Amino acid sequence: MTDAVGSIDMPDAEDESRDKKPRKGGKRGKKGPLGRLGLFYRQIVAELRKVVWPTRSQLTTYTTVVIIFVVVMIGLVTVIDFGFQEAVKYVFG
Repeated sequence: MTDAVGSIDMPDAEDESRDKKPRKGGKRGKKGPLGRLGLFYRQIVAELRKVVWPTRSQLTTYTTVVIIFVVVMIGLVTVIDFGFQEAVKYVFG
């Protein structure tokens, strides 16, 4: 009788991490705290350069949509709150 593939008794493949030597610091191990901080900020700037920033017209459109949505939600919550207020006044006098 054969074992199922990947069973505990017969693993599919040997763990490759046993053959590798552990890393000794790499880039971070050779720099002090200020060097690591500088590397961190350089990576932040590199990531921000990848961002696709909206144009002024897109930003205006998005802002307008958000403001209209917030005003509508404020109105909805106000109407529901007023309704609950009147219901409580009716029930409790």
